[in-house]
Amino acid sequence: MGLLKRLFGASDRGTAPKLYDAIVAAGRAPHWYLQGEVPDTIDGRFDMIAAILSLVLLRLESDPQAIAPSTALAECFIDDMDGQLREIGIGDIVVGKHMGRMMGMVGGRLDAYRAGLAGDGLGPALVRNLYRGHPPTDAALAHVETHLLGLRDRLAALPTAAVLAGEVPQ
Repeated sequence: MGLLKRLFGASDRGTAPKLYDAIVAAGRAPHWYLQGEVPDTIDGRFDMIAAILSLVLLRLESDPQAIAPSTALAECFIDDMDGQLREIGIGDIVVGKHMGRMMGMVGGRLDAYRAGLAGDGLGPALVRNLYRGHPPTDAALAHVETHLLGLRDRLAALPTAAVLAGEVPQ
């Protein structure tokens, strides 16, 4: 596969794969699904990873030097989701439709989380996007919002180079 990528000019994604792996690992942390009551399903895991990916992308958009690495990170997400869809049996004919929908969902989450961070908090965006409209208990929502806001603050405190190197603080 590496030979094919070199022959067809696939771009070097630098440290983006390492950063994406750290995002996925953070999204798989059990506390999101236990204390946070995020549904432990394919959709729930996608939503949690998308939430963390959104926070990382929002952090990176604050630095003009991170534009290319942000694009590489998005490409890692696309590759992973494409593989996940194929693994669960989605065929070639409809993978593109699913990918388009998933990218739209991530874009919507970016906008919703950006607005929530600038306004009244993440709660409404989390209920809509992470819990897909089924409100969790107050304690679960508070757990997720508190931990995501803490992650946002820890990412903001890191130099961009550290984030790009794959540091996603837990």
